[in-house]
Amino acid sequence: MIDSETVLASGVLKLSASRDALADRLSLVARGVSTRTAVLVLGGIQLRGADGRLQLAATDMELSLRASLDAEIDVEGEVVVPGRLLLDIVRALPENEVELEHRGDEAMLLVSSGSASYRIHTYASEDFPRLPETETLQLHPVDRDALLETIGRVGRSASRDESRPVLTGILVRFESDKLVMAATDSYRLAVKETPAPGGLPELEAIIPARALQELSRLAAGADEVQLGLHENHVVFGAEGAWLTTRRIDGQFPNYRQLLPEQFEHELQLPREELLDVVRRVSLMAQRNSPLRLRFAEGELTVSAQTPDVGEARESLPAPYNADAMEIGFNAEFLRDGLDSVDSPTVRMKLISPLRPAVLEGETPDYTYLIMPIRLAG
Repeated sequence: MIDSETVLASGVLKLSASRDALADRLSLVARGVSTRTAVLVLGGIQLRGADGRLQLAATDMELSLRASLDAEIDVEGEVVVPGRLLLDIVRALPENEVELEHRGDEAMLLVSSGSASYRIHTYASEDFPRLPETETLQLHPVDRDALLETIGRVGRSASRDESRPVLTGILVRFESDKLVMAATDSYRLAVKETPAPGGLPELEAIIPARALQELSRLAAGADEVQLGLHENHVVFGAEGAWLTTRRIDGQFPNYRQLLPEQFEHELQLPREELLDVVRRVSLMAQRNSPLRLRFAEGELTVSAQTPDVGEARESLPAPYNADAMEIGFNAEFLRDGLDSVDSPTVRMKLISPLRPAVLEGETPDYTYLIMPIRLAG
């Protein structure tokens, strides 16, 4: 993170604000509070009062979230308070006006509303990381719909395994007229190309999937999303709130080389019907049991069996006219792939029971590759 040039008085602050507005902004920023670190200050939200605005900030050193609201500032300053505790207290206050006061001679924040009052221990404000100043960044508008659609279609394919940091990110590439994102956890791969009219800044970066998923929440009701770049950070702004995230260092897999060029079978299937069947049968695919897809003349049978639990089987018509073939998949991964295809029909491309399969919609803008599971027997 880079240092802010604005320095306010540490250890003093006095203001009043609307409870509802404060709770709304705190609930947004609190998602950036760290829950796993031994560094206590990263579990806090920084409150900075100046020029009639209360600015809130939280960071876990991977991403930061910032927002602000109107407030009556009696004494300008800043303080860091346990984030989730403050949010819970503000939500529970009896009156709509909240008063916050922090004096320099004690490490406590006084929160009062009506007859209710709380005293909360604070953290040392000087220990809180300084975040990039958005006012100094060159900002570029980004098509909100294109951005959020693309994140939604690929985000679930990113890895959650922190031992391979590159795979916990999403490869984001802005081209002159389109936005490209790719994510893989080495068992599946999702690639989405979305037209983005209006031009985009040049960018190719691996951005943490968690940061982009937070951006989807942040920008859900926004009219516009802005993008700024600073050294090893990417900054997104929407509706007066800001998300800053670091880029992930490393080499993202060459996903184009992972996609097979030829397939033995290509089937057009009704997506909703197939997804419903997969969801129902998946109830019996427990304890890592595979979901089995058996293709035979004119029919697809989906089945699952878990020892000591039970089994399920369901069939639907399929335009298949070759030798029977059975292939196994992780049930959750197959559901995610079918759910991410945005068309009435899904094109399923197959090679063999031990080679990857590909799901596509009616247009070539989205590709979902899924690795099979070797079936016993």
